[in-house]
Parts: sequence; C-alpha cells; structure tokens
Amino acid sequence: MKNENANEFKDRPDKGEGSDHDSMKTLSSTTNKLSQNGYVTQFKALKEGLESLETHQIFAPDEVKIINFYRFEGESDPSDNAILYVVETSTGEKGTLTDAYGVYTDQKVSEFVQQVEQIQKVDTNPPIEGKPEDQEAG
Repeated sequence: MKNENANEFKDRPDKGEGSDHDSMKTLSSTTNKLSQNGYVTQFKALKEGLESLETHQIFAPDEVKIINFYRFEGESDPSDNAILYVVETSTGEKGTLTDAYGVYTDQKVSEFVQQVEQIQKVDTNPPIEGKPEDQEAG
C-alpha cells in the first residue's frame, strides 16, 4: 500500500543528471555527493521513530519516504558493510540514514525501514556503484 501523497516529496537526488560514476563508489563519497544535492540531514532510528539530528524532530514511518538506497561492502572487513538510505520527510527535510548490515545491523533501523511504505529505487543514469542490494560497491 503506497501513500497517495507522493507529490509532497519533490526533487529526488541522483536522477543521473551529471552523476559521476566514480564519485559514488564509497559510503563517504556517496554521502558527500548527496550532500551536494541537498541531502544534508543525518537521521537516527529510535524506538519512537526517525529522528532528524538537525532539527531533533521525530518522524513516524508514514512521514518518511526512502527514495534511494545503496549497499557498500568492505573488501577485507565485514564491519565495513553498510546500507545508505536516502530519506525525505513530509516536512521537506532531506538527508541520509546509515546502517550496517549482516551481523552488525542496527535492529531499530531495520524495524523502522520495514514500516516505511514508500521505498523506491530511483533509476540512475549512468548506473552508480554501491547502488542497491542487487549490486555491490567497488
């Protein structure tokens, strides 16, 4: 079931215009690229919801849209495995939520993401390394 108010989430990042394939191979470079596109807020999953570390507002799952996500795998250290979620809120706040995956996953992040009804993968052109679970970075 998808939220009918999808138009409240505008100006999605990394639609491909000017995307630099090599600049998004690592978690830090992808975060930097997203910041340049206005996705500057860091979010933290709590039992109560998703907290903006900028405004300290807490959002319920129905107030959040995950518009993109990237998976990164460390070459030598499993603790380097991470998923970066690109988030937009119903108030227009834009940013990222990072989670480890595998044995290091944060249960609060997993539970919150499972409750978000609007999760999509934006097609990118050119394709970017580290993009979703069907591809691996690097």
